[in-house]
Amino acid sequence: MYPLYVAKAERKGRTKAEVDEIICWLTGHSQTGLQACLDSEVDFETFFAGAPAMNESRSLITGVVCGVRVEEVEEPTMREIRYLDKLVDELARGKVMEKILRAP
Repeated sequence: MYPLYVAKAERKGRTKAEVDEIICWLTGHSQTGLQACLDSEVDFETFFAGAPAMNESRSLITGVVCGVRVEEVEEPTMREIRYLDKLVDELARGKVMEKILRAP
């Protein structure tokens, strides 16, 4: 899925570095840790389960992705995936990074 996130962002004039920043913010991965996961081609469940520190502010991510309200997704891994989808959607729509990352 990572290449699809990057492609979506780049089609809208955003960068791979911004996608990486979002993923690292959400999961607590360093750039090196993220790259290791990408190189290992881990699945979403493994990726999120091995995340160093899921960002507590992710609960502030609300809205609809593919017709589903992110905050109402009950299955934990799917909710994390939807959080990431929503953040990448916001990036592609041109939202400023500070708002995407829920900066106070």
